[in-house]
Amino acid sequence: MSGVLSDSFSIYGEQFTSRLLIGSALYPSPAIMADSIVASGAQVVTVSLRRQQSAAAGDDFWQLIKDTGLKILPNTAGCHSVKEAVTLAQMCREVFATDWIKLELIGDDYNLQPDPFALLEATKILLAEGFKVLPYCTDDLVLCQRLADAGCEVLMPWGAPIGTGKGLLNQYNLKTIRERLPDTTLIVDAGLGLPSHACQALELGYDAVLLNSAIAGAGCPVTMGHAFKTAVDAGRFAYRAKAMPEKDVAAPSTPTMGMPFWHQEFGIKNKN
Repeated sequence: MSGVLSDSFSIYGEQFTSRLLIGSALYPSPAIMADSIVASGAQVVTVSLRRQQSAAAGDDFWQLIKDTGLKILPNTAGCHSVKEAVTLAQMCREVFATDWIKLELIGDDYNLQPDPFALLEATKILLAEGFKVLPYCTDDLVLCQRLADAGCEVLMPWGAPIGTGKGLLNQYNLKTIRERLPDTTLIVDAGLGLPSHACQALELGYDAVLLNSAIAGAGCPVTMGHAFKTAVDAGRFAYRAKAMPEKDVAAPSTPTMGMPFWHQEFGIKNKN
C-alpha cells in the first residue's frame, strides 16, 4: 500500500507525487483559489501572464501564487501565431524565472483547438532556446510522435475541447498514444468536468491530469478540489492494481463447490 502512495512521476527530471496539476483562473475570489489549490493537493499551478496580469489585483495576485509554494507553470494561453507564442514564452521566463512553459497555440476560435502545425514549429524554436516545453495538443498520435521526436519529454493531449467538461471523448486515441509513447510523460489537459473523468485518465495509464474550469467553476471549488485529488489517487491505484479482464459472458463470483446440489442441478437444467 505504501509503495503506491509514494509513487511519483517526472516532469523534465523533477519528481512529483501529486498527479493533479491545477489552473489559477476563473475562481470566484483569490482566497477561494488558494483554498482550492490546497484542497487539491496539487504541486504544480499554471498561470497565464497575458490573461491574468490585468484581470487580477496586480502584485497581490502573483504574491498569492508564490505563497502556495507550488511549482509555477506559465502558459501561452490566447496566442494564435508562432511569433506571438514564442515572444510570450520569453516574457514568462523573465517574469517567473523558469524555463518551463505550457505551450498553447490556438488554431480555431470556436472550439479552441490547438494549431498542430504552428504548435510543432513553435515547440522546435523554444526547445532550441532551452525551454522545457509542455505542449497542449489534440489526441492525434502522429502529432504527439512528432512533438516527442522534436525533444518534448512531456505531452499534454486534450480529453475534450477546453472548458467543455465533456471528459475523455476518444479513449481509443488516448490509449493508443499511451501505448506508443511508453517513455513519455503524458498529461491529459483540458475538457475534464468530473472527478470520474480524471480517474479514467489515470486508469488508462496517463501520468497526470491538468484542469482548471472543473474546479474553479464548481458550486464549491474547494470541495471539488478535494474530490479531484481523491479521484486521481483512485485512478492511479486502479492502474497499478491492473483491472480484471473483460468477459463477454457472465461468470459467478461464488464457485459451485459447496453449493447445494439442487442449485447445481438447477443451473445444469438452465444450460440445457
